Amino acid sequence: MWLWALLPVCLSIFGTAGIWTVFGIAVSNGSVNLTEGVPYISKCGTFNPQSCLFSQVCNICSVLALWIVVIRFQQVRDYGSHGKANIASIILGFTSSIGISILGNFQQSVVKTLHLLGAFLTFFVGLAYFWVQLFLTYRAEPSQDRRWVGPARAICCTLCTILVIIMTVLHKIHQRSWAAVCEWTLVMLFFCLFGLFAAEFRHIDCHRLTVQKQALGKDQNPAPWETNGHVASVRM
Repeated sequence: MWLWALLPVCLSIFGTAGIWTVFGIAVSNGSVNLTEGVPYISKCGTFNPQSCLFSQVCNICSVLALWIVVIRFQQVRDYGSHGKANIASIILGFTSSIGISILGNFQQSVVKTLHLLGAFLTFFVGLAYFWVQLFLTYRAEPSQDRRWVGPARAICCTLCTILVIIMTVLHKIHQRSWAAVCEWTLVMLFFCLFGLFAAEFRHIDCHRLTVQKQALGKDQNPAPWETNGHVASVRM
């Protein structure tokens, strides 16, 4: 069912287009001044009218991310990986997705504490989720895509970890412009990580009908698919 592969692709494209649109509006109406340095994404989405768009972009991305997290959890479980890593992945994924919504709906200039909480859940917990997914990449059922998805995911996770550390340090020493550059790059890599799920989701087959064998009476004739006690699997 290759159509499921469009879900992570849609998230990546929509999220990228959304935040850059917010940036464009913020620059065009003078909400941010590029001569003073590169602004944080949150600063671009703080003022009206782009704050409304920023909230909607984050809300939609949050829903799409939750959807992806659930599908990936079920996919890995169907492959036979019922371990704690898969359970941890759905917990981390849910938490990070909720953080995206908190980040977008509580602007920095209005409720800074909740905004920072959302940022922590989005970036730090989200990064932990992708590291767990890297681990699950090599635990789930082998596929041809794993040859390049695994290394690509590892590279993105490594770069994200480095960027999170650098961004935090730069913010602490008041190098806000360079910290903002790290933030923008980090978000783009996050969208790339979500997009990588397309390679795995295209193998999902959700149109499988399994016909269970039922108990038959002595005077009943078995159905064609129940001959010799076998269970038939029919693809639609």
